[in-house]
Amino acid sequence: MLIDKEMDLVLSIADHYFFTPYVYPATWPEDDALRQILGLLAVTNLGAAALYLVLGYLSYYFIFDHTLMKHPQFLENQVRREICYAMQSLPWISLPTVALFFAEIRGYSKLYDSVDDSPYGWLGVILSMVSFLFFTDMSIYWIHRLLHHKLIYKYFHKPHHTWKISSPFASHAFHPVDGFLQGLPYHIYPFLFPLHKVAYLGLYVFVNVWTVSIHDGDYRVPRFLQATINCSAHHTDHHLFFDYNYGQYFTLWDRIGGSYRLPSAFQGKGPLEQIRKLQEEGQHTSGGAESCTAHKND
Repeated sequence: MLIDKEMDLVLSIADHYFFTPYVYPATWPEDDALRQILGLLAVTNLGAAALYLVLGYLSYYFIFDHTLMKHPQFLENQVRREICYAMQSLPWISLPTVALFFAEIRGYSKLYDSVDDSPYGWLGVILSMVSFLFFTDMSIYWIHRLLHHKLIYKYFHKPHHTWKISSPFASHAFHPVDGFLQGLPYHIYPFLFPLHKVAYLGLYVFVNVWTVSIHDGDYRVPRFLQATINCSAHHTDHHLFFDYNYGQYFTLWDRIGGSYRLPSAFQGKGPLEQIRKLQEEGQHTSGGAESCTAHKND
């Protein structure tokens, strides 16, 4: 396959405004493979960390119900531990991810630059975005369920289940193998199906927003969406009860796979109700402090 001389959108911007004028010598061409790999490593790591921290902090301060920190299963110094674990994992997750990004910008994917290159114009762009969501939702469901297999779980997925009652910062607090595998469908899609580069970038940001949202402890969702959309209430029950609600965006595959559970929060039996009950009974529900490096796989 011929190498695509069009630079990936984000890397092209980074080259134009930063790498070319301030970092690399003028004699090093922007389409050199080694330079592209180094640039992708920098952009991917900085971008992933920035998305995680910015979205996490916004959700933590404006959406997350801090009452949840009084739940008996909210760990000591948990928010700091979530952030530390995520920040330690993200650089390792970026290594295989950069390999896929590199293949994309070298022209081996079906990404395209212009709506004119879409098989069906704007309709094709919209349909590809919808199919991206359904394809990744299906793929993540089965990958996530596989990660719960007894032969695999303790090695890769168990660290994420340390956070029984999660904060938004638990969203990216994965073992690196776990984090990469659950992100793999996002990167595989454009190798299988045509997708506009700007749409791909927007979907990547959306995926990160959604991942934070299902860990944000906001169990409110319009009643007409409760049966179809996988929200924080569903995912909280996944953390609490383990074998249910593996889905990412929708409840479709949980229903097909027999793993759907009506969220406790929708039944008036969720974590907030448990906290209120404990407070009414006069039980102590708050925790203390713990260092960043302390991490147990409960």
